[in-house]
Amino acid sequence: MNELLFPILSLGALGLVFGVLLGYASKKFAVEVDPKVPLIRDSLPGANCGGCGYAGCDAYAQAVAEGAAPANACTVGGAGVASKVAEIMGVSVDESEPLKAYVKCNGTCDKAKQRGEYYGTMDCQQASVVPGGASKSCQAGCLGLGSCVKACAFDAIHVTEGGTAEVDPEKCVGCGACVKACPRAVIDLKPLSAVIRVACNSKDTLKAVKDVCQVGCMTCRLCEKTCPVKAITMENNLPVVDKEKCVKCMACVKKCPTNALIAYGKDIVVKEEKPAN
Repeated sequence: MNELLFPILSLGALGLVFGVLLGYASKKFAVEVDPKVPLIRDSLPGANCGGCGYAGCDAYAQAVAEGAAPANACTVGGAGVASKVAEIMGVSVDESEPLKAYVKCNGTCDKAKQRGEYYGTMDCQQASVVPGGASKSCQAGCLGLGSCVKACAFDAIHVTEGGTAEVDPEKCVGCGACVKACPRAVIDLKPLSAVIRVACNSKDTLKAVKDVCQVGCMTCRLCEKTCPVKAITMENNLPVVDKEKCVKCMACVKKCPTNALIAYGKDIVVKEEKPAN
């Protein structure tokens, strides 16, 4: 009996000593956690998309609590989450218009010149390092291989039958994952109020554009000259529309000879001008 009692008591004593030491260490070396961090984290949707600029929701919550990030950076949660986070932090947030992804290319397979068949990996980033890119001759247009589709966690972007990517603005949360995934910078984030948009990403001039695409911007400047409020300027051979000046008269859209300027939005109607009798 004594032979069993001694080992049991010894192990019990060791367990007690180690327990006391661990308890002391947990208090002595404890890392203080800001009580706001878990509150903020619980307010976030948990998408971990990185749209806020941080690796995930945990990192963003920590940054907000430390004052290193704004309360309204969560694009997935939108205004609702921003107000909750702001309330926890005791600050106010400015309501800004949400941004949505937009693909600056209408060069579908029937409108953009094809240089051949592409048989490589169905990935835009890999195809972009191949000399000449994929099948399209245009070196600035959408490759249509779906890297943006893979990057989107919200099923908001797809490649159409025409071979270009298209965004569903109702599903898009503006996280910017597709923007980062596009090797040709064809995708931008824009507010829905920016109705007049450029559907071309090429910075080439007239002949170079005409040789590879029927709907590319030819830098003719007709849009700039036509705009009655001077809302359009040319930068890097592409029109830039100032949405604050734009009155949505559609004069530039009607005048563009290649339809490189479009009116974006399901409720936007461009009325055709009737010829004079």
